[in-house]
Amino acid sequence: MVLLTVTAKAKEAFDEYVKLQVHADQDEDGKARLDRLQIVDVGSSIEHSDLIEVSKYLVGQQHDAGGTIVRAWRLDELLKGASVYRPPPPPKPEPTPGYTALMRRLRLEEEQRQYDRMLNPPPNKETFTQRYPNAFDPNTSHGSTGVSNYVDDTTYQDVERQMALILNVLVSIICCAVAIWIAARHWSVPSRLGLSMGGSLTVAVAEVAIYFGYIRRVSEAKTKEGKVVETKEVEETWVIEKSKKANKPLGDGLRFRKGKHR
Repeated sequence: MVLLTVTAKAKEAFDEYVKLQVHADQDEDGKARLDRLQIVDVGSSIEHSDLIEVSKYLVGQQHDAGGTIVRAWRLDELLKGASVYRPPPPPKPEPTPGYTALMRRLRLEEEQRQYDRMLNPPPNKETFTQRYPNAFDPNTSHGSTGVSNYVDDTTYQDVERQMALILNVLVSIICCAVAIWIAARHWSVPSRLGLSMGGSLTVAVAEVAIYFGYIRRVSEAKTKEGKVVETKEVEETWVIEKSKKANKPLGDGLRFRKGKHR
């Protein structure tokens, strides 16, 4: 069953059908259809089967009246402007007395809390440094200036260098495998494949060994550099003699800077 919206043209057809069928003898289905069509209105819903039945009946009754009248009651004319009927959403259920009482109580409690906060505002939030100003701070202790002096060994330059190294290793392995494959073109395919894979694996092992050796040497150099104690030595000293004029007090008890003054 499909429900369609009633258009103005369909409403006219229903009124005409009711006028012709109101005094006729009908069965139970016809009486039920007639009752539905009497209360239908523009924009309300109507069953698709009722619309078909009305169109057939009016076209059959007035086929001798003229082509224009018959065409006006055709099904395609009655369906112009109609659409599938979508019932309105059901109304929201009324809240129960218990729900209403609960919401009223919660609203009163919230108003009371707001009133209490207005009379007794909460204290301002303090940070850890404000509450404990003398607490130990690793950034400001031991003569630090507030900025952490810890420098991570893995910096952006190191990451970029390592990515370039990995790319170079991959390029070396691929180039070595391709070169061995081309050089052994007269051998059989399994032999060429094994030789290429063996050569590329050898190059990979050599590259990794060289890289780890480089890392080890750099770590040893950093360790040795950290053990070196920095010493400071005074190379030269000199004494700036005081000016004789600076030791003589001025008559008015004021001391002027060297230069022009008023």
